Amino acid sequence: MASQTGADVVATGSVRVLGIAGSLRAGSFNRALLHAAMELAPAGMEITEFTRIAEIPHYNADLDGRAAPEPAVALRRAIAEADALLIATPEYNYSIPGVLKNAIDWASRPPATTPLRDKPTAIMGASTGMGGTMRAQYHLRQCFVLTRTPTVLQPEVLCAFAAQKFDADGRLHDEKTRELVRALLAALGVLVEQWRATPAAR
Repeated sequence: MASQTGADVVATGSVRVLGIAGSLRAGSFNRALLHAAMELAPAGMEITEFTRIAEIPHYNADLDGRAAPEPAVALRRAIAEADALLIATPEYNYSIPGVLKNAIDWASRPPATTPLRDKPTAIMGASTGMGGTMRAQYHLRQCFVLTRTPTVLQPEVLCAFAAQKFDADGRLHDEKTRELVRALLAALGVLVEQWRATPAAR
């Protein structure tokens, strides 16, 4: 029997993806990269962006529980309702930005019921330098070890020298990067289907 491609898998069912850009900058290349993914999503996959990351307060266990801040509750709910996550992260000082780490900290609590558990996730990133957020993506994967969040391993979307790959309106015009984003989304579709097919193994 012929194996299915990512595009084939996505086309067989609906996949709701929650997109998160780990940057607050108005002209963020990572938000632009996320919007490119929304444009390039294969048939059967819908990507929506969580736009309230800036509203989430610094994590404080004293604020958590039944009266947790509404933006943090909204994030947890959005993750729980999605079939998968797509995160576009900048790289700050060889790691992920604090605003993204804070969102993950909120979403990870409490550990027994975190919506991040078993949530198929794809990671990508854009930077103006040559690294393309490779170190940040590595650190982000480490954050997902404790939450048991499965992540797409390949391909890696490391959008280096981002200023040369987006036009003045923030549209990704670099065809090689666009193809990598398409391949990443196809791989995410495959991971979602694998997780759906093997619930007993978890």
